Amino acid sequence: MFDRGEYVSFANCGLPYYVGNVIKKEENLIVATPELFRKRFKIDVRLQTEVVALDRKNSCIQVKDLRTGNNYREKYDALVLAPGASPIRPNMPGIDLAGIFSLRTIPDSRQIKAWIEQRKAKRAVVVGGGYIGMEMTENLVNLGLAVTIVEMQPHAMPLLDSEMVSPIHAELVKHGVTLRLNETVTGFEQNKDGSILAGLKSGQTEKADIVILSIGVRPEIKLAEEAGLKIGQRGGIHVDKQMRTSDEKIWAVGDAVEVKDVVTGQLGVIPLAGPANRQGRIAADTIMGRNSEFRGVQGTSVVGIMGLVVAFTGANEKTLRNMEIWDKPVPLDELRNRMGEVPKDQEIWAYFAVGQRSYYASRALSQYGYDINNLSGGFKTFTLKEALEFI
Repeated sequence: MFDRGEYVSFANCGLPYYVGNVIKKEENLIVATPELFRKRFKIDVRLQTEVVALDRKNSCIQVKDLRTGNNYREKYDALVLAPGASPIRPNMPGIDLAGIFSLRTIPDSRQIKAWIEQRKAKRAVVVGGGYIGMEMTENLVNLGLAVTIVEMQPHAMPLLDSEMVSPIHAELVKHGVTLRLNETVTGFEQNKDGSILAGLKSGQTEKADIVILSIGVRPEIKLAEEAGLKIGQRGGIHVDKQMRTSDEKIWAVGDAVEVKDVVTGQLGVIPLAGPANRQGRIAADTIMGRNSEFRGVQGTSVVGIMGLVVAFTGANEKTLRNMEIWDKPVPLDELRNRMGEVPKDQEIWAYFAVGQRSYYASRALSQYGYDINNLSGGFKTFTLKEALEFI
């Protein structure tokens, strides 16, 4: 096993909590060591060793020892690529200024912690309101920093439907977080006092002692691309259901591959730990002659935000509408005359603004033998001030 990093297995989901001192010791992030792999599994792990080229014709890889600079070659009968993904770092003025960080590895978290402590940082700008952005916001607030989130979408956690996000916004604001929604960063400048000035599309600015970039990741496909392996339309390595690439001796798994969404049927790159783990097992099964297949992903995930637990699965409303597979409205006053348009061979869910009409609809449908479920409450619950206070 070759890895160009310093660690073979670590809890990357724990990195924000190490920054926030919830996880006190760096060693608590380590899941397994090269010694454990050798003693327990008889696996030779070579760290700080990068695979720089694939020779498919001769079934070998070119390897570089990053500590010594030495290059050598290794033969393979079966090769598994799991290069992962790298944080997106957009090309904009000032992007390489000191104090602007991405969080992907243990060294990243170490540098962020050191910067906060050495600079006695008081203000932070978090660019991006997704998973890492939310977790970093929580931990920076816990450290006593004033945090501003800059998010280009109309709400934080863009993968959620808009009406589901109101409780999250309310909780963030309650903890003193400033939300800059429908906003983008256009560049950075260094102030005379060493702080950073983030320029925004609106023409306004945000001053910070530290900036965290959490605007997504990009699949690492350079090695596969240079070797002539097929790359999918969504920018990930193309694989079949057994995680085999366009080369019969090479498999690929994890954040770098394209997989099928089981809800929409579309291909995409979905960088989540659970699917990556399953893909690795399926690739191993296939290499060893077992008949295993990867069924696809549905994007199940969970994240903690300021004490809230936010979980979701499947496609959101925006995706379904864009693909024109969103449910069509059936108006309540027309329901009885148009009941024949409602399929009897499927489970039906009724959900309306406040719950009264969905109750009436569910009663009418149930009288005619439909398999109907009424979701109590309604989507306006999420936007009412009283409901937010209750939550």
